[in-house]
Amino acid sequence: MDIRVAVIGAGIVGACIAHTLRARGAQVDLIDRDEPGAGASAGNSGAISPYSVTPVGMPGVAASVPRMLIDPYGALRLPIGYLPRAAPWLVRFVAASTARRVEAIADRLAVLHHGATELHRALTREVGVPELFLQRGHLHLYPDEAALDADAHGWALRERHGYRHERLGRAAILELEPRLSSRYQAGAFLADQATIVDPLRYLRAIVADFTARGGRLTRAAVTGLERSGSRWRLLAEPAATQPDYQHVVVAGGAWSRRLLDPLGVVVHLESQRGYHVQFTAAGGLVSRTVVLADRKVFVTPMRGGLRVGGTVEIAGLARPADPRRFEIMRRVVGEAFEQDGDRRLLAESPQTEWMGHRPCMPDSVPRVGPAGHHPGLWLSLGHGHLGLTNSARSGVLIADAILGG
Repeated sequence: MDIRVAVIGAGIVGACIAHTLRARGAQVDLIDRDEPGAGASAGNSGAISPYSVTPVGMPGVAASVPRMLIDPYGALRLPIGYLPRAAPWLVRFVAASTARRVEAIADRLAVLHHGATELHRALTREVGVPELFLQRGHLHLYPDEAALDADAHGWALRERHGYRHERLGRAAILELEPRLSSRYQAGAFLADQATIVDPLRYLRAIVADFTARGGRLTRAAVTGLERSGSRWRLLAEPAATQPDYQHVVVAGGAWSRRLLDPLGVVVHLESQRGYHVQFTAAGGLVSRTVVLADRKVFVTPMRGGLRVGGTVEIAGLARPADPRRFEIMRRVVGEAFEQDGDRRLLAESPQTEWMGHRPCMPDSVPRVGPAGHHPGLWLSLGHGHLGLTNSARSGVLIADAILGG
């Protein structure tokens, strides 16, 4: 097929798009300044969660903004020094959190998430890593029934889009995860959800299969895009002889605006900085994705140990990681387990820390499709904490749009 496409960004979204396009016969270059997985894709919590149709900003979020500015340990954090720069995004974020907007957002997210679990199951098999796909459901935990009831709007949205959950009491929680502490007396279980237990290995397997099919992986920093007749030319460092492309897909995560702003393509993109601590000797404490809903923290069994990740920090691309965010993870996970032995295991386990930039739109709806009035320019960005969930589906949507389908 004589269609040449450049995909900019070798995270999980860009890799899935490049892989799908190449599998359908397009000539594809996957281009990134770093190795595949060097960004947010390596550090995510591995959850494939198509039921996550609720945006980050839910009704009532405006009341939490002052707390975001003053509480360094809050699950949603905005350092006051970053407020002037974040203000335009924050205004849109609050405006998108009305009940009416949330209903419409949930409808759009449900379309984008459709079939995610099945697509990833098939893709893990296709690229030779089926053992990385774990389907034991997702368990959301709450301190009590009242706390679960307070999330009724979100659970009703999920139910409306076909994602059924089972309400659990303490005894049923312990049947699934017997080591969890008595802090959690109520839960919601989605039995058919899945987890990727080594996101970095999964990403690299996708890229390896892409190159084995004849796709080209290029290490370069794309600094600009130029339209030349009916084709696109990439400006890159180091300079290299690049062919002209009929199509360019921008999947550069939180850095995508550097390419799009000069073209007048407006995307209200902000880094939703995520953190995790991985306890490399504590992998057996849970057997599935466990969401500590009151703390907005995911506890996930990984091949490399127990990964504890979450929180949202709006603080830009340049600010270094805040060590207090890692303290949150350690404190929260220590409180999540009942036995002193389990807490001691966590405390004594070797640990790794990670912070990454998850690209987020103020309404939590990614941009997947054509870039306005620029023929041949496509976007797949703004996936927030759902990049893994959305990646395979984004590949299908972009390939369908470019190649027909």
